[in-house]
Amino acid sequence: MSTEDRRAMIVATTLPLVAEYGAAVTTSRIARAAGIGEGTIFRVFTDKDDLLQACLAEAMNPEHVLRELASIPLDDPLVDRLVQAAEALRAHLERMGTVIGALHASGHQRGRPAGDRPTPGGREASMKATHEALTELIEPDRAVLRLEPETIASVFLGMLFPRFHPASGEAGPSSHDLVDILLHGVVTAPGSPA
Repeated sequence: MSTEDRRAMIVATTLPLVAEYGAAVTTSRIARAAGIGEGTIFRVFTDKDDLLQACLAEAMNPEHVLRELASIPLDDPLVDRLVQAAEALRAHLERMGTVIGALHASGHQRGRPAGDRPTPGGREASMKATHEALTELIEPDRAVLRLEPETIASVFLGMLFPRFHPASGEAGPSSHDLVDILLHGVVTAPGSPA
């Protein structure tokens, strides 16, 4: 197994443990879960913090959700494509939030020395790629849409990831509800008072 493959395997094994234990997870627990010796971890990671940073980077990696979006069949009805996209994006955010929250709650600092931080364009590039993937999902229905697919993708992302969060314990709208509102609005029938 190559060094990169071993790193990826260890990170994949560690992610659920980080979600459960945060930074308190031990390298011996990780090694047991991965079926490797503890020393193997330190052959591919400098230290435990290096492994935790790799887990954080993996949790935030948009490639997984972009693959999920790309796998949605373009011949499915628009409603189905958007519901699948909403569910994939929400799952991605939930995974990120779980790992970040567990690390933060256990006192782990996300920062690295300035030279090791990802480039500032990383988040913007991720959002741009996500926007482009959504636009591609909407594009087949361009002829029946009142707005450009790019605009609809922006509105859709804004609806999925609002700055306002419902009160604690209150469930937000489902993926089906969000897609219904996006495609049909909130008025019950044409001509109804808004």
